Amino acid sequence: MKRALFAFVVSLVVITGSTAFAAPKTEGTSSAPQAPPPVKAAAQEDTSLSGKVVETMNSGGYTYVSIEKNGKKTWVAVPQTEIKVGQQVSFYPGQEMGSFKSKTLNKTFDNIIFSTGVVSDSKAPGPQQGAKKAAAAVPIEKIKVEKATGPNAFTVSEIYDKLTALNQKTVVVRGKVVKVSESIMGKNWIHIQDGSGDVAMGNNKLVVTSQDLPAVGDVVTMKGTVYKDKDFGSGYRYTAIMEQATIQR
Repeated sequence: MKRALFAFVVSLVVITGSTAFAAPKTEGTSSAPQAPPPVKAAAQEDTSLSGKVVETMNSGGYTYVSIEKNGKKTWVAVPQTEIKVGQQVSFYPGQEMGSFKSKTLNKTFDNIIFSTGVVSDSKAPGPQQGAKKAAAAVPIEKIKVEKATGPNAFTVSEIYDKLTALNQKTVVVRGKVVKVSESIMGKNWIHIQDGSGDVAMGNNKLVVTSQDLPAVGDVVTMKGTVYKDKDFGSGYRYTAIMEQATIQR
């Protein structure tokens, strides 16, 4: 009797053990461990500033270019250069601005990028190198402007020489306007020279921002605040710059 009972219990365990003591399975899955599915590499968004030119116009010393890439159109502004519709171009990175209105075009751009220029090929120099080469290729005008008068008056080169002491101080400087970039970031960017300094040292030209708008060739006396190592981002960094300047009459 005992042997019969023992045999019955053993047979019961054999028959039911695979179900009675097994962990429940989830529908549609296997109890065996599975390797995780391969992880796909996240696609990197192509943010390079390049594409096919679909529209272009020149105004105020700038060339405005609409480029199209992967169905997306982007407006880019560069110092005036020859660019044709249908051309494939690449630009250096620049400062992006929203709701920018060009007074000379009488046009408002929802978004536009102010680039330092066109990349001609993969070995093209960077914006600063390109500017140095361009400066070397163009004859430099001989400029001689008399220094402004007064206790806070300095020549361009003197501002660079005393930059640490003059940082965030109000100064007066007199020079000839050699370049004007109008209405960028809500102000005009005026490049002046007075004949002092050395082009090789980079202390012969001062960038001045102002709401006033002189013409290229004007000799102006400007009063404003000097800043040292001012960085606006996107490669726009100035060792010395005069801000909030006004033309002294």
